[in-house]
Amino acid sequence: MCVSVLGASPWLGLAVPGQPQQPCAPVQYDDLVCFRDIRPGAPHHYLVVPVEHMGNCKTLKAEHVPVVQRMVEVGKAVLQRNNFNDLNDVRMGFHWPPFCSISHLHLHVLAPASQLGFLSRLVYRINSYWFITADQLIERLQTENAAS
Repeated sequence: MCVSVLGASPWLGLAVPGQPQQPCAPVQYDDLVCFRDIRPGAPHHYLVVPVEHMGNCKTLKAEHVPVVQRMVEVGKAVLQRNNFNDLNDVRMGFHWPPFCSISHLHLHVLAPASQLGFLSRLVYRINSYWFITADQLIERLQTENAAS
């Protein structure tokens, strides 16, 4: 069943009951919603999005580490719910500003990473100026906290 994304969000309307051409939300918690990307870069391509508006990943602080960790947990759970269990063949991350089209935090969950096409390998490239993995973001936030 599709569920509605709540709040004033750029995602509003992407997962709405009764609209069969819109992606359904496979998982919704109180604080996060997850649904298929409308332009998938892999056989499994989901977005994990906070229900409450949060800016892009560059605006996050150390206090947001638990949110990012929870987003990763939900991403893994959705993959497993959709019968993808090789969690070593997954790419999870965020577009790094200014290379993001929506200024609302969203985690890309792509699997299998080994099946990313040429363009997707570029768009979701590890160690690039435009994409940061969830682990890299968590490490960056923790390092910034330790430095302050």
